[in-house]
Amino acid sequence: MSRAPEDPYTLTFDAEVVEGGREAVLSETYFYPEGGGQPPDRGTVGGVAVEDVQTRDGEVVHTLADPVEAGETVTCNVDPEFRTYCMRAHTASHALYGAGRRVLDELGYGGFDIDDRKVRVDFTTTTDIDDDTLAELERLVNRAVWDSRPVSWETRPKAEALGDEDVAFNTKTEEGIAGDTVRVVTIDGWDAAACGGTHVRNTREIGPVTVLGRSNPGEGLTRVEFAVGPAAIERRTTEKRALADAAAELGVAPDDVPGRLAELQADLDDLRAERDALQAELAAARVGELPVVERDGATWLVGELDMDANDLGELAREQAGDRADVVAFVAPGGTLAVATDGSVDADDVVESVTDAFGGGGGGSPTVAQAGGLDASADEVVAFLRSE
Repeated sequence: MSRAPEDPYTLTFDAEVVEGGREAVLSETYFYPEGGGQPPDRGTVGGVAVEDVQTRDGEVVHTLADPVEAGETVTCNVDPEFRTYCMRAHTASHALYGAGRRVLDELGYGGFDIDDRKVRVDFTTTTDIDDDTLAELERLVNRAVWDSRPVSWETRPKAEALGDEDVAFNTKTEEGIAGDTVRVVTIDGWDAAACGGTHVRNTREIGPVTVLGRSNPGEGLTRVEFAVGPAAIERRTTEKRALADAAAELGVAPDDVPGRLAELQADLDDLRAERDALQAELAAARVGELPVVERDGATWLVGELDMDANDLGELAREQAGDRADVVAFVAPGGTLAVATDGSVDADDVVESVTDAFGGGGGGSPTVAQAGGLDASADEVVAFLRSE
């Protein structure tokens, strides 16, 4: 068993090689084997690089770049930078869950994972974790860091820990408990969770934490990703520069950026509404200029209009049965909308066009549409007027 969880600050030690070769077993080890979302430690055994550390059949197996001899005593060095990063990141995940206890409803723990740049924690919760919630989680985590809360770990009876509502378990952890005891990591006054990882002794050692975003990995989970240390500082710097650039472009102070953007969005909405109204007037005028032709005992109103598919279809439906029995409008991008009073099957009309010019579409006997036509609008209009 690795001694790393109980003594995470020991990074150099001597041990005897019990099983040699590239997959070495030591008489004792402070290397952390991969598990519970925390990656394996890095470092050297007798000067040989450690490539992986895993637990197999109750033994910690160190996969090395080159073999070592059984029976020799070796000096082992755990990579201090990576160990420290993992200790800080793992403890930060507990601090984030503690923050979640304060702002999320019906909270459950779905697991976590550490990589070189970020950490993720999976929550089950009925709360919609929006941008404001993410900001509050980040604020609370960094407050816990600032408060310098002691972090401790202890082994507790399994039944006692499982019965303690204050101790967080994820499903895999709870189902995989072996033996009669559980290791519980506690951030004083903030969080307690069953955990076998390495941790700092005080939250102040975590350093800055920056929430990166959220996603939905499925199974009722919400994933929150964050960074610690240099990656967290880089992200904050990037965001601060982006905010400063936006403020300079808008000609306001950084705190006034949201308000100014809201004003600009309102102005843009007004301009879009004005544009849409003008386009509708132009389309109506254009429709009024289109000729109505006789074809197969029905009247047809066919023409080219520069509109999107939805507007094209809506206008065709408005005109069908009024100006003509069949209304067919074609947009320059290869879109067709057909509406009828029921005397002609609109779906049949669309099928005849796609048979001639490719693309695809369909609909009902009174309304149908097509897209991806491999022809100019003029060609399609001429086809429909003369077919």
